[in-house]
Amino acid sequence: MTNVAPYKSAELEVSEWLNTSTPIRLDELQGKVVVIEAFQMLCPGCILHGMPIAAKLHDLFKEDGSVVVLGLHSVFEHHDAMRRESLKAFLHEFRYTFPVGIDAYKDGQTIPQTMQAYKLRGTPSLILIDKRGFVREILFGNIDEIALGGEHWEAGSGVAGQQTCVEHWGKRKSRSIPSFCWQSA
Repeated sequence: MTNVAPYKSAELEVSEWLNTSTPIRLDELQGKVVVIEAFQMLCPGCILHGMPIAAKLHDLFKEDGSVVVLGLHSVFEHHDAMRRESLKAFLHEFRYTFPVGIDAYKDGQTIPQTMQAYKLRGTPSLILIDKRGFVREILFGNIDEIALGGEHWEAGSGVAGQQTCVEHWGKRKSRSIPSFCWQSA
C-alpha cells in the first residue's frame, strides 16, 4: 500500500481500449470516483486477487455510475505472450466487461507510459482517484477487501465537521463500498 498526498491524476496513455466503443479520458470522468486496476494477464496476483476485486467494484457501482472501474493492461515482462488478441481472449474467458486500456509504450522502453507516470511498483496495482480527479491512493499487491471497503478509509477520510467513512458506511443499507470515502478533502 502506498499512501500518497493527493495530486492531480495524469491522463492515461493508452494505445487501445477494449470493452468500450469510445476512448476514455480521466478529465471527462470528474465528478465520479475512478478505480484503475493495473494488471498483467499472466500475473498470478492479478488473476487471483486484483481483477476479481475490480470486477466486484464494477458490479457494485455500474448501475448508479458514481464509481467508474477501468482496467489498465500494463505489461512490463513477457511482452510477446501478452498481445492484444490474447488480452481480448482473457477478458472474454473471465467475463470482465469493464473498459480495459492497453498501456502505451515509447520506442525502446519496456515499462509502459502510464505505469511510469504513476510510478507503479508492479502489478496488481489499484489506483484510486477522487471525484475532483486527484489520486488518493495507490495500492500494490493483494488488497484486503474489508480494508478497501471500510476501515482503510477511516484514517484518510475524516475531515473536520464531516463523518468518517466508517460512520457513513454504517448508515448505508447496502454493503457496497462507499464513494463518500473517496471524495477529496
